[in-house]
Amino acid sequence: MINALFLDGVIKKFKGFTLGPLDMILEPGRVLGLVGPNGAGKTTTINILGGLIRHDTGSIKIFGRDLNLNDPKWKFDIGYVGDTHAFYEYWSGERNLRFRSEFYPAWDNEWMRELAGRFQLDLKKRANRLSKGNRVKLALIGALSHRPKLLLLDEPTSGLDPIVRSEFLETLWEIMEQGDSSVFYSTHILSDIAKIADELAFIADGKFVRREMKDDLVNRFKKFSFRFSGPLPEIHNSHNLVSEGNNHMLVSSDQEVTLKQLHEMNVDEIQVTQPGIDEITIHILKGLK
Repeated sequence: MINALFLDGVIKKFKGFTLGPLDMILEPGRVLGLVGPNGAGKTTTINILGGLIRHDTGSIKIFGRDLNLNDPKWKFDIGYVGDTHAFYEYWSGERNLRFRSEFYPAWDNEWMRELAGRFQLDLKKRANRLSKGNRVKLALIGALSHRPKLLLLDEPTSGLDPIVRSEFLETLWEIMEQGDSSVFYSTHILSDIAKIADELAFIADGKFVRREMKDDLVNRFKKFSFRFSGPLPEIHNSHNLVSEGNNHMLVSSDQEVTLKQLHEMNVDEIQVTQPGIDEITIHILKGLK
């Protein structure tokens, strides 16, 4: 099996900040959500993978092809949407897309027009007359219309209203159902990650520090509420402890360990509920600071 993405010892140095070394394998058909604090290196990582920044050392392969800035064939397999959107401002959206299509042999005009309808985008308008949200839509259509096997998305739904964001996520689901497409997705909208990601990779200070399947996180993290009188000892694997008199609530990153300790403490009225993946992600990110 050829991996969608392969990173081996990738390093990029800036003044005062070093990204990497980064090692990663992303299998076809996976959606990987990249999360981390501001300044952790998320956008730089995606820009390197999109060929916008040259890495210093290490190797990158996309579906078995070397990321070679002198040979653009590897770009046929990716669709990229970054945090800025460059168009020919006095051209219509349709003309911008028609120009872009000349670089992609697999460009699908029918799919392009279907996407424009889904996103309710008037392609006859000039780019400089589009709102921020509509510029994002135009960038998304440009990234998706050649049906790429790997999508590199850096805050792709920024500026979109909830309805169009939902349409975009549904479109991603359709693409993923084909079975061989992969998505590398960075966003601060954790509810989006919760809906579509199979795995989460956490990055801090320029390095991958944690990677886990979303379902494994959901199975381990639980929210506990209980009653206990007297001084409360340290609860293992707990986050965000809130106490009011004898009533206590916390989030555990290992429900089995926490539940065993609570039983040993003879606490009363234990209740266990499930936090959402967005809440779980926030607890993990707080621990990275």
